[in-house]
Amino acid sequence: MDVYPNTPADKPARDRLPNRRACETIAFEKDGSRYCLTIGFYRDGRPGEVFLNHDRSNSTLDALSSDAAILASIAIQFGCPLDVIRHALKRNSRGEAQSPIGIALDRITP
Repeated sequence: MDVYPNTPADKPARDRLPNRRACETIAFEKDGSRYCLTIGFYRDGRPGEVFLNHDRSNSTLDALSSDAAILASIAIQFGCPLDVIRHALKRNSRGEAQSPIGIALDRITP
């Protein structure tokens, strides 16, 4: 099934991850909330997917964090460099990420 039935043949290709892949899980806190970040890697070691969950399952912060991670994963798999995504996210005057997804992406080392 074609997810994009009415797009031109030269649409960007998604670089799918292998079914079995290495991953790394990192826990961190932001504004008193705890998050769990899991990064899935391509065989060559590049990050290819991001999962981000808040410690209160099914809360609004959990949904927003998870959705942001899905969007970041899709962007990465369609070829957007991680640094471009990081640069686009909100930062304070010291250059520190202001959102949970920003903090999560800053913790990923390519």
